[in-house]
Amino acid sequence: MGEIEAVVPVQRSASGGVRVPEIAGFAAREAGGASASPKVTGKALRARVPRSSHDTLIIGAGRPDAVQAVEESSRDRVPELAPIRVGRMAATPFAFLRGSAGLMAHDLVTTPVTGVMAQICGDAHAANFGLYGDVRGRLVIDLNDFDETAAGPWEWDLKRLAASIVLAGREAGADEDTCRKAAFDVAGAYRRTMRLLARLPVLDAWNAIADEELVSHTDARDLLGTLERVSEKARSNTSARFAAKSTEAGPDGGRRFVDAPPVLRRVADEEAAAVASSLGEYLETLSEDRLPLLARYAIHDVAFRVVGTGSVGTRSYVVLLIDHRGEPLVLQAKEARPSALLPHLQAAGFETPEPVHEGRRVVLGQKRMQVVSDILLGWTTVEGRPFQVRQFRNRKGSVDPAALAADQIDDYARMTGALLARAHAHSVDPRLVAGYCGKNEELDEAVAGFAVLYADRTEADHAELVAAVRSGRIAAELGV
Repeated sequence: MGEIEAVVPVQRSASGGVRVPEIAGFAAREAGGASASPKVTGKALRARVPRSSHDTLIIGAGRPDAVQAVEESSRDRVPELAPIRVGRMAATPFAFLRGSAGLMAHDLVTTPVTGVMAQICGDAHAANFGLYGDVRGRLVIDLNDFDETAAGPWEWDLKRLAASIVLAGREAGADEDTCRKAAFDVAGAYRRTMRLLARLPVLDAWNAIADEELVSHTDARDLLGTLERVSEKARSNTSARFAAKSTEAGPDGGRRFVDAPPVLRRVADEEAAAVASSLGEYLETLSEDRLPLLARYAIHDVAFRVVGTGSVGTRSYVVLLIDHRGEPLVLQAKEARPSALLPHLQAAGFETPEPVHEGRRVVLGQKRMQVVSDILLGWTTVEGRPFQVRQFRNRKGSVDPAALAADQIDDYARMTGALLARAHAHSVDPRLVAGYCGKNEELDEAVAGFAVLYADRTEADHAELVAAVRSGRIAAELGV
């Protein structure tokens, strides 16, 4: 065996220790406390941004009204789907919040931030957490929507989650004290989880709480029954089941999608061919070890499928693949638009990178935040538009926070707060954020106060949208 050449030259000190030069991408070696630790740095941020200041909500001048915000966010989407999106957002205040990440980012610009940047979800509302299958079919719990992901202030994700919990609780019929307590618990779980991660060895912190152990960590025992029911349903939520319901035998002996308007519709041959051809570019974005897996499938059909509240109107396709035994795998190719947070991050003083492929932004953001990600995540371009590609119905399951019992709202709040902290800790040192958040409940109280104020603001926006629908100012298709 030949000798291995050292990549980095090393020297031994007189005491026998190894002296290694600093290398880009590695932390500088700590020596005698010469520089402040991340915890001390985080703690020092409190002087500039008191934790109590996070209860602030100032609605700035020039804020668009609810209809303007919806119309602006619908720009360049499929026009005929706009009424479906409006109808879904008009259903409840919580649904309005789900579709208005950009409007909330506009409002968050004037709120205090520490300047500590993390990879954020950008749309971390309470319904964007759920179950999905890992490569071995086991279920994990995590954030599961990253359309708006960007590098930004961790506080924005935390405040959006807390406000959404208040709105979900109100919709579920919980009293105001319960809703505020749930928002308080979101921040408390986030803070305590950051402190826990800061104390763990780095590898343990990196891989922490991605499964059912999270329930015991956050004392969310009242959720166990609900999670078990959701898990059971998720296990059968697969490509095979979707294909069985949504496809039929074609005249050529293959299978094809069946029209189910307005949610699922077949597309013209030219459009289907463009989507299918784009999968060649998609394969180039995958790890090479995935390629033999997909090489064993043949493409059978492509259809257009309408997606969830915030994404209605974006171009989204399902692609039917069949293996040699006739078993299906369905991929989803979903248009990736620029993050709705982008202009507001700039307004808040955060540097934003040069434009890149938006599908790549979504995929890399997801991988940076999740402990376990879909092994078939990738991106492509269809007729000049960027898309992300992923497995469709990968044993996904979710809790509807607005349908929880009142005594489960705070459990769900603690669980999602802990998950959010873990996701952020992949891109920001948990010692830094933990140092700022501290041991007491000052931040928890402030975030709860903000959440109630923003929930009130969202209810007013929702009422404005409903009035506009009734007056005919904006078209809506309800109940779809």
